[in-house]
Amino acid sequence: MLHVGLADLGKADEAAGAWQGLCEFAQRVGANGVLVEPLWRRAADATQGEGPQDGHGDAAPADADTSTTRLGGQAMPTLLADMARTAREYGLALVVEVALDRAARHATAATALPEWLAQPVDEPARDPRQPPTAGQVLTLRAGAVPPAFLQAWHARLASWLDAGVAGFCFDAPQRLPTADWRHLLGGLRGHAAPLLAYAWTHGLAPEHLAGLRGAGFDGVFSSLPWWNFQDDWLLHEAHRLRAVAPLIAPVGVSRGTPHADRRMLWAAALAGDGMLLPAHTLLPPREIAAAVSFQRQRPPAGTLYIVGGPPGGATALLRRAGTPLAIADTADLLLINPDAQAPAQVTPGLLAGVLPPGALHVADEAGTPADLPDSLPPGACLRLAVGAPQPVVSTAYTAMRRQAPQRLAIERVAPAVDDGAFPAKTITYRPLAVSADLIFDGHDTLAGEVRWRALDEDTWQVAPLAPLGNDRWAASLTPRRVGRHEFAIAAWRDTWASFTYELRKKHEAGVASGLELLDGAALLRAAAARAGKRQPAEAVRTVKDALHALGDLPSPASQGERLAAADLPAATAERVATLLDPALAQAMRRVDDRAFEAVTPAYPLWVDRPQAEFASWYELFPRSQSSEPGRHGTFADVARRLPVLREMGFDVLYFPPIHPIGLSHRKGRNNSLIAAPGDVGSPYAIGSAEGGHDAIHAELGNLQDFLALLRDARAHGMDVALDFAIQCSPDHPWLAEHPDWFTRRADGSIRHAENPPKKYEDIVNVAFYAETGKRARQASLWEALRDVVLFWVAQGVRVFRVDNPHTKPLPFWAWLIDSVQDAHPDVLFLSEAFTRPRMMLRLAKVGFTQSYTYFTWRHGKQEIIDYLRELSQPPMADTYRPNFFVNTPDINPYFLQGSGRAGFLIRAALAATTSGLWGMYSGFELCESAPVPGKEEYLDSEKYEIRQRDWDQPGNLNAQIARLNLIRRQNPALQSHRGFHVAECANPDLLCFWKATPCHGNIVLGVISLDPHRVQQGEVALPRWLAGKGPAGIVAEDLLADGTETWWHDWHGVTLTPDAPYRLWRLTAAAP
Repeated sequence: MLHVGLADLGKADEAAGAWQGLCEFAQRVGANGVLVEPLWRRAADATQGEGPQDGHGDAAPADADTSTTRLGGQAMPTLLADMARTAREYGLALVVEVALDRAARHATAATALPEWLAQPVDEPARDPRQPPTAGQVLTLRAGAVPPAFLQAWHARLASWLDAGVAGFCFDAPQRLPTADWRHLLGGLRGHAAPLLAYAWTHGLAPEHLAGLRGAGFDGVFSSLPWWNFQDDWLLHEAHRLRAVAPLIAPVGVSRGTPHADRRMLWAAALAGDGMLLPAHTLLPPREIAAAVSFQRQRPPAGTLYIVGGPPGGATALLRRAGTPLAIADTADLLLINPDAQAPAQVTPGLLAGVLPPGALHVADEAGTPADLPDSLPPGACLRLAVGAPQPVVSTAYTAMRRQAPQRLAIERVAPAVDDGAFPAKTITYRPLAVSADLIFDGHDTLAGEVRWRALDEDTWQVAPLAPLGNDRWAASLTPRRVGRHEFAIAAWRDTWASFTYELRKKHEAGVASGLELLDGAALLRAAAARAGKRQPAEAVRTVKDALHALGDLPSPASQGERLAAADLPAATAERVATLLDPALAQAMRRVDDRAFEAVTPAYPLWVDRPQAEFASWYELFPRSQSSEPGRHGTFADVARRLPVLREMGFDVLYFPPIHPIGLSHRKGRNNSLIAAPGDVGSPYAIGSAEGGHDAIHAELGNLQDFLALLRDARAHGMDVALDFAIQCSPDHPWLAEHPDWFTRRADGSIRHAENPPKKYEDIVNVAFYAETGKRARQASLWEALRDVVLFWVAQGVRVFRVDNPHTKPLPFWAWLIDSVQDAHPDVLFLSEAFTRPRMMLRLAKVGFTQSYTYFTWRHGKQEIIDYLRELSQPPMADTYRPNFFVNTPDINPYFLQGSGRAGFLIRAALAATTSGLWGMYSGFELCESAPVPGKEEYLDSEKYEIRQRDWDQPGNLNAQIARLNLIRRQNPALQSHRGFHVAECANPDLLCFWKATPCHGNIVLGVISLDPHRVQQGEVALPRWLAGKGPAGIVAEDLLADGTETWWHDWHGVTLTPDAPYRLWRLTAAAP
C-alpha cells in the first residue's frame, strides 16, 4: 500500500489532481491499495488553520463526519466516494486511517459524547514549548466501552464502506478490548464483506499485542522505520506481530540518501508480508516496483532470521521460502552495512546455521552466480538469493587408496574419522577447517592445497593450505550441497619459494652473488620451457618478462665445467628485486612442476542440511491431544496445537509409532500385564490385522489425514519425525506372511522382547540373520525394513527417530542408511541408544545423524563439564551430534522428581544452550514429575494410556522455553555442540561457560545454577581476550532482560535464584 498524508493532498482546489497523481504513482510501483491519514476535521483546524497536520498525534476528530477545512469541509461520505472512485480506476483499494480511541476536547456530539471520554481534572497552565493543540485531545474513558460508542462508530464506518472505502487502519488498537474489536469488525464485515481491517501496532508493548490476538485484524504494522539495521528486536517484534495477523512493514519517510532509502525498502520487502510505501522517496519508481514485485512473488510463509556480525560487521536479513527443515528450500538474503561511513565485513560462518543448501546468485533477472562478498561498501546493501539445492546423489563413496611412502609425508589429517574409514560430518555453508602435518627433509619451503568435491562432480575445487606453525597446515572449505563429498590433501616442495627465501636472506645480509642470479634464471628458463596448453598464458608471460628484465646472463655451465668468478653477473639491487617480485612469485606458483608432490587418498565427508546440527524437538503422543475428555486424539487434534508449539520455537514434532497396535498380550495401564476393556496399549506393539509398519492406527486418522498434518506442520515451519521401531506385536502381519523372519524357541514359541530387567510381553523381535548354516543375513527382511523407511520418505517424512538401534546389527544400519541417503541425502536419523558409549559412537560413525546422550544423567558441575568437553571437541565432535533430551516417555529423571519448577528451568537451559540439538517430551513444560515410587518412570505412563492435559495451567514454562529457543535462533554460537569453553567460577553449584563460533563473531556467556532450591552467588571469570589489550571493556547484552551494559573488570558477580536460575549474555568488544 502507498501511505498518503494529508499534506500530500494539498489544498482543497489541488486535492483532486494530487490524489489522481498519487493513485497513478501507486499503480506504477505495483501497489494494490492506498492508506490515507484521517481526513476529518480535527482540533488543529481551529487553531492552525491550514498549517501542517501530519502524523498521528493530532488525528483526533473534532467532527468525524466532516472533512478537514483543507479539503473543503464537505461531508466525509461524499469526499470518500470521490476518492474511492478514482482509486478503483487505478485498480487500488482505498483504506482510511481511523483514530476512534480519542476525540478533540470540543468535538461534536455526533463524534463523541462527553461521557465517553476521560475529562481532565483541572486546567494546567499551558507549557509554551508545547503545540497549540496540546491539551485539546481527550482519550476514551477507562473501563467498559459504552455500547453507544460502538454503535456510533459502526454506523459511521458502515456509511464509509457504502461510499466505496475498502477498509480501515485503526490507530492505538490496544485501547479497545478484543471482544469489542470482534464485535465491531464482525458487524462491519456483515454489512459489507470483504472488509480490510488493519491495526497500527508499531511500538506496542508485548502485552498489548497479545491482547489483539483473535480480534479479527487482517494486518499489523512493524516498527521497521526505527530499526538501526543491527539489533534483533525487530525479529522479536515480528514474532509477536505474526501471532496477531500478517505483518506489514512500513518503509517510512526518506532518510535523506538513496543508500539509506534503499536499505529500508529492501529490508521491508524481505521482513514483511506486505509493505507500506512512502509517497515521496529518493529511489526511482522502477526500484520500488521491483521490491513490490519481489515481495508479491515470494511465498507468504517463511522463517525470518536476523544474523548480526561482530562489531563493524554486516547484518544479514534472511527469509526462507519454506520450512527450515526442507532440503528443497530456497531463501532470499539481504546483506546490510549499518554504517554509512565505513565498510562492513561479511562473516559467512555466522550464516551456516540458517542458510539453506543451494547455489547463491545475485537477486536479479539474470540470476548471476555469486559468492558471499568479503565486505560491503559504506551504507550499502546487497540482495542475494539461494536457489534450489542440488543434493549429491551417489551410489557409493570412494574408498581410501593406500600409497607407498613418499619423500613428503602428510600426517594427522583432520577431520578424519578413524583415518577415513567413516565420513566426518558438517553442514552446508559452515566453513570446515581441514588440516594436516606436512613433513619434509631439510629447510625447503612447502606448498599445498585441499582438493574437495561432491561425489557426483568430476572437477575438484581447491583451497590453498596455509602454515600454522610446527609443520601444521590448514585450509578452509565451505560445501553448499547436501550429501556425500570427499577431500584430499596435496603437498609439494615449492622450488621457487625455497629459492627466493634463501635469496632474500642473503640479499638482506649483503652476501648475495651472481651465482644466485644464475640459479634463479635457470629456474625461470625451466618454467618457460614447460609452457604449454595447460599452463596459464598470463603466468608464462610474467616469467618471460622477468627473464628479459634480468638482461644478458652467461649460459649455464656444462657438465664437468665451472664458470670463473669473473664471469658471474653482478647481483644488482634491480636484478634481485626482479627475482623477488610478488607477481613473479605468484606466476611461478601457477607454473610450478610441484616437485615431490604427495597426495593423500580421498577422505569421506558427509554434508547435512543445518537441521542435522541445530533444531529443537518436541515429542507428543497424538492420541492424547484431544481436548474432549476421554476421546482418542487424532492428527487433526495435533494440528490444532501447531501454532502454540511453533510459538514456543520448536522445529521438529516427533511422534512415537503411529501404526496399528496389536491386541495379543496388550499391556494395560502402568505396564500391567492384563489390559482392561478400553485400554489403548503401547504404540510400540506394532501391527494388527489392520496392517504393520506402513499402516496408520485407525483412531488417529488415515494416510490423507497424516499428509494434511505434514503440510500443516511445514506451513508452521516444523517438520514431523516418525519413530522407526523395528519390533512387532504378535498380531503383526509379518508373523503369518514371513515366519522365517522370527526365531522360535525350543517349544515353538517366539521369544518376546526384553531389555533386562524390563520385559515387553506384547512385542516380538525379528531375526536379522538366519540361525542355521552360514548365518546369512535375512535379505528379504532387510529390504522390507528399508522399504518401510522409503515408503514414509515418499510421503514427505524426512526425519526418523530410531528406537533402540544398538540391539540391531551395525551392518544393517550402515546398509539401510546408505540405501536411503544415496537417493535422499536430506533424510536425518536420530539414534535412541542408551547403551555403552563406544556402541553409541559406532552408530554415529555408520551413519546416524544425531544421537541421544547421557546428558539426562549428568547433574554435578564437573561431570557436566567433562561430558560437554568430550562432546564438543574432536574426535567425538566430528561425527557424533548430541541431541539433549531433558526427558522421555521412558525416563522421568530423579533430578526432576524432587526439584520443583526451578529444576525444569535448569535442565531446559542446560540442554538448550550447550547443544545445537535439544528436545523434550510433552508434559515437561507443565513440570510433570510424578514417578513410579523408586524408579525413573512416570506414574500413569502415557505409553499405556491416553493423558489429556490443561496446556495453559498456571506455572507452565511456555514463555521460558519460547525465549530460550528464540535466543538460540539469534545466536549462531548456540546452534552447534561445538565451541564450548568453561568460565572459571569457584561456586560448585554454578556452571559458567561461554560458547563461540569459530571466528568469534558470536559469543554467548551462560551462568546456570545447578541448585533448584537455594540462592547461589559467584564471581565469573570473563573472556578478557575479547576486549584486546588496554583498558577496553566488554559489552554484555542481557538476552533475557533485553538490557546492555559494559563490563570493565576481569570478573562479574552473578546471583541466581530458584525463580530465575540462569542468565545469558551476548558479549562483544566495546568500541575503542
